[in-house]
Amino acid sequence: MPKQGIHPKYDTIHVKCACGNKFETRSTHKGDLVVEICAACHPFFTGKQKLVDTAGRVERFRRKIAGSDAGKAAAKTDAAKAAAK
Repeated sequence: MPKQGIHPKYDTIHVKCACGNKFETRSTHKGDLVVEICAACHPFFTGKQKLVDTAGRVERFRRKIAGSDAGKAAAKTDAAKAAAK
């Protein structure tokens, strides 16, 4: 028998995935969880490869690079190549 009063509370919580899947589980975490990937959309479980970009990280990276000096230089060379055609 475990000692009383020293263990964290173990309650039911709701988990919501970025793919839209929702399920209940038990955890010592207080409040609901929001996860980016779950068993319903993970390629290991589904057998399908897909780009998982739920938070717009790729687009944010592209905007960041486009605003940098290297991105501006690359954009100029791309524009010059397009104009030369």
